[in-house]
Amino acid sequence: MRQSGGLTLSAITSVFTITYVAEMLGEDVDWLHELSIDMFSEDGCLRVYGVGEDGVPAFTEYGIECLKQIIADKRAAGGAPPPIQSTK
Repeated sequence: MRQSGGLTLSAITSVFTITYVAEMLGEDVDWLHELSIDMFSEDGCLRVYGVGEDGVPAFTEYGIECLKQIIADKRAAGGAPPPIQSTK
């Protein structure tokens, strides 16, 4: 039985590693890592751990949108490196 007035959240079905997102956005992975330090799980930024790894930042689709906004804000303020050329 479902409670009325309850909060319904959609499940996260995929996350994208910071390296993948950097390539997709044409941005420097080290710079994105700096930006992700201040992001939280509520912002769609998670850490993915593997065997022998310290953890890699990964983003949900919402996290990528938040990161895009952070990038735009940094560029508008003049505090961002230029985009890099994609290797694809």
